[in-house]
Amino acid sequence: MSLSEARTALQLRSLVKASGELELSLASVAIPRPAAGEVVVRIEAAPINPSDLGLLTGPADLATAKLSGAADLPVVTATIPERAMKGLAARVDQSMPVGNEGAGVVVEAGSDPAAQVLLGKTVAVLGGAMYAQYRCLAADQCLPLPDGATAAQGASSFVNPLTALGMVETMRREGHTALVHTAAASSLGQMLLRICLADGIPLVNIVRKEEQEKLLRELGAKHVVSTSSPRLVNDLTDALAETGATLAFDAIGGGKLPGQILGAMEAAINRSAKEYSRYGSSTHKQLYIHGGLDLSPTELSRSFGMAWGIGGWLLFPFLQKIGPAAADVLKKRVAAELTTTFATTYAKEVSLAQLLQPAELVEVARRTTGGKYLVTPQR
Repeated sequence: MSLSEARTALQLRSLVKASGELELSLASVAIPRPAAGEVVVRIEAAPINPSDLGLLTGPADLATAKLSGAADLPVVTATIPERAMKGLAARVDQSMPVGNEGAGVVVEAGSDPAAQVLLGKTVAVLGGAMYAQYRCLAADQCLPLPDGATAAQGASSFVNPLTALGMVETMRREGHTALVHTAAASSLGQMLLRICLADGIPLVNIVRKEEQEKLLRELGAKHVVSTSSPRLVNDLTDALAETGATLAFDAIGGGKLPGQILGAMEAAINRSAKEYSRYGSSTHKQLYIHGGLDLSPTELSRSFGMAWGIGGWLLFPFLQKIGPAAADVLKKRVAAELTTTFATTYAKEVSLAQLLQPAELVEVARRTTGGKYLVTPQR
């Protein structure tokens, strides 16, 4: 495609209708001419992260999904349960682009030197609307990939790598020395494990299944506990006593697990307590929820004293908090270790049109371990 001749391209759009229906479609959108500090990137690969699903499919009932439109311009509609519509009020009847991150080749650049130097380079990009064939954005939102790296290798350079590094950075800034992570067999969990092994940080991994425990141990994990084990609390307490972990990042959110983690932290600390306090230990225990794999209420059984905290943690507010200079240090580490520490594998590659097939959407929404999808918009 010559940008001098045609300045339109396909972009995936998500629309929540006031009638209680989700509509996913491909729209032909204009490709802006880049301003002085901007570039146009031909998007060649974009991952589907859990954080993308809220906008892509949201709470729609995919069992009701129906396909219409032409083969190359499909339209998918699905019913949204009435109880979920209240939480979507701010986006009703607004067609929204999807996709947090991606990678591709810079095919056009503005006049600024920072933009011109990227012309022809393969870059990872962050800034939304990545399920599209082309994307115009600021040059400083691009991360040049190492020589020889492909767009597929660089497509997941931001969300999972920076989240994993952000967890470690949060640990250091808040004075903790070890970590706990749930849903630990995920792509993010495997990245965090590799970082902790490289940096000598004790990590307690919590998984759901025996095969996930086996996977992490083969990758070098020392402490892996399973929520399916009747010994969960005992095994978790043993691991926490050995590691001294007092900071947890929970991708699940709902159910009893957050309270069990905090309670096990308190029990581990009390194993070496010198004197009793009716208020519990004075060591602060912190749990951050960074995902919503379980949307049921978070249950806390107050068995962890008074020195504790629970809250939410998201990548983008964290990056704003630490500032551009500190964030740039993390990004440079990602680029340097792109094919090792931060390598991502994909179960399947799909074009924009293929993604808009009900069967594919159902599979994507399952969020299974090892089931990560890569969107290839140029196919």
